[in-house]
Amino acid sequence: QVQLVESGGGLVQPGGSLRLSCAASGSIFSIYVMGWYRQAPGKQRELVATISSVGRTNYADSVKGRFTISRPNAKNTVYLQMNTLKPEDTAVYYCKTESPTYWGQGTQVTVSS
Repeated sequence: QVQLVESGGGLVQPGGSLRLSCAASGSIFSIYVMGWYRQAPGKQRELVATISSVGRTNYADSVKGRFTISRPNAKNTVYLQMNTLKPEDTAVYYCKTESPTYWGQGTQVTVSS
């Protein structure tokens, strides 16, 4: 079993920055893909960014050029650097692994003046 612990969420003004962290721990030694998803109230959960164990990345069009996903050890830790934040970025952000699939509890990001 894998536990995903997210941190770094909070309240930030438009144009500001936040960095989210996700640490995976447990019996899984190799995780193929880790990523971030987000969900606003009343809306569908959507992909934000993913990164594979060999460094391939994928971003939602809405965050390209503003967000950067990284996985320094190519294993159990993933970061999401969020710059130039907009009110429409407000959501609960979830860390996710793939093969097998696990979800974190989510961390709230609120962008408001």
